[in-house]
Amino acid sequence: MKKISILLTFLIGVGFALAQEGKSKTEPLTKKGQMLIFWGWNRAMFSNSDIHFKGEGYDFVLHKVVAHDRPSDFSYHNYFQPDRITIPQTNQRFAYFVQDNMAFVVGVDHMKYVMDQDQTVKFSGKITNPVYGSMMQNGQIDLSDAEFLTFEHTDGLNYINFGLENYKNIYNKDNFDIVWSYGAGLGPMFPKSNVKLFGNERSDRFHVAGFGVDGRTSLNFVFWKHIVARIEAKGGYINMFDVKTTLNNKPDKALQDFVFGQFNFGVGYTFNTRKNN
Repeated sequence: MKKISILLTFLIGVGFALAQEGKSKTEPLTKKGQMLIFWGWNRAMFSNSDIHFKGEGYDFVLHKVVAHDRPSDFSYHNYFQPDRITIPQTNQRFAYFVQDNMAFVVGVDHMKYVMDQDQTVKFSGKITNPVYGSMMQNGQIDLSDAEFLTFEHTDGLNYINFGLENYKNIYNKDNFDIVWSYGAGLGPMFPKSNVKLFGNERSDRFHVAGFGVDGRTSLNFVFWKHIVARIEAKGGYINMFDVKTTLNNKPDKALQDFVFGQFNFGVGYTFNTRKNN
């Protein structure tokens, strides 16, 4: 998370400093009626979280669980083959400028969240099943053999977000612009969570599980008025209070909340929807 905080601070500082010297006039990418379509990839970081499991015969919390993202190995096959481009950790974005320098944004952040298997965590609560209850030793559970639990949002940790972003042109030359943006968003979490608890069949289905909120800032490099290369830092909070842990309609579920950070990079295309501008 520290790296994301540093990047956020850097992008905000660079954008603010350049904005003080840059032109204030509206330039490509920042005009009312402009649209931007963006595709990119991300690396994500997550704070440790308490995960609360509730169901028939058990009600317990695993404390300070460690998790990481799972980026795909970089290759044409993984990142650019048409039938596989949604498998890596990706970002899709659509922005419409409702006024000069202000855009309404709809995005999907496809992150991956994987609980580290090789860890021992603090346990509190109850398990009536004697086999799995006996795995608790001195108030702790060793998760390393995966018999007790595997827990992932790898298809993925999908954050569907709606937000507003402010854009400022900070450098302008023929066929090249640099545009700084910052904003915030919120929206539902729609993960496909891969959970296997107590040796049961794995739960693996899409479900609205909670919500997220975020702040973001980016530098956008615009070539020939239309092609956009973007680097972005994003940080926020996720609260999922209804993660499905079984395949049937039982009320079994998990609850967790955590802070996340993202570093995003990718390319886009911008065009104007207004003929007279």
